[in-house]
Amino acid sequence: MTESGAQIRSHLAGDDLLVCPGVHDPMTAAAADAVGFDAIYMTGYGTSLSQTGYPDAGLVTMPEMIDNAANIQERSSVPLIADADNGYGNATNVIRTVREYIKAGVGAIHIEDQTFPKRCGHTKGRQVIGREEAVGKIAAAADVRDDRGEDFVLIARTDARGTGDGSLDEAIVRVNDFLDAGADVAFVEGPTDGGELQRVGREVDGPLVYNFVGDIGSSPYVELDSLREWGFDLVIFPIAATLSTIANVYADMAAFAEDPVAAMRSIDDRFAEQPVGSLHEFSGFPEVVEWERQYLPEEEQEKYEGSLGDEVDGE
Repeated sequence: MTESGAQIRSHLAGDDLLVCPGVHDPMTAAAADAVGFDAIYMTGYGTSLSQTGYPDAGLVTMPEMIDNAANIQERSSVPLIADADNGYGNATNVIRTVREYIKAGVGAIHIEDQTFPKRCGHTKGRQVIGREEAVGKIAAAADVRDDRGEDFVLIARTDARGTGDGSLDEAIVRVNDFLDAGADVAFVEGPTDGGELQRVGREVDGPLVYNFVGDIGSSPYVELDSLREWGFDLVIFPIAATLSTIANVYADMAAFAEDPVAAMRSIDDRFAEQPVGSLHEFSGFPEVVEWERQYLPEEEQEKYEGSLGDEVDGE
């Protein structure tokens, strides 16, 4: 969907910082969409955890990631930026990866320079491939973008700062090389303090993304105004929905174990306080009913007469 990429490009060309909450499935995407953001982000960590129950350690495959991204984008009215890990192989694998993400209709992806299997960018033990090979992978991705969807946004990420002997110098050199190879946005993973962030802003010659991971990572909490002042254009909060889901579900299940009826009442009350209507409305039942009215024989509507259950036609 080139329109999604064009929307992201338009935001990046403006003066405001593009803020993207992280989501891990179509349900959390629908909630973020209902609140109202200009774009959302599909987290690789949250995708792995929600789809398989395992961490972001190279255990999720390319088709699983793309299926999740396609379903999220389909459920969202705003562009999706998706994690594409390390492209799932070498430069030739990257070609197919980018083609498939473009077919999925997302607005942007980021590809990193980690070895396989990759792991979360804020855990120990990461390794990166050689600079020449990494640049070749980004060049391949850029060629696919130019051929298949010129508005599609390619974000190139380096994890060089987080390796055992990694330096910010190497990270900055890499992302500048990635931009020269055709990337649209640079992504330096793992700056450790505000000083490093300011240096990235000064020395990287292109649009910049900041990965706001909070307490699970090595990068600092920083005010959004400071990021904008230092030259950043986009900020992602990758695990916002994932942490929120785990924290709330755990608390609710603990309460449920103590008193299921009281806990269910509490959950119902908190849900009712949100401006999303009933669960049936939020999940899209009125749209399904409208499809039935448009495309099924008229006698199909008789099934609603006298039947029990919540009203789902939105009227």
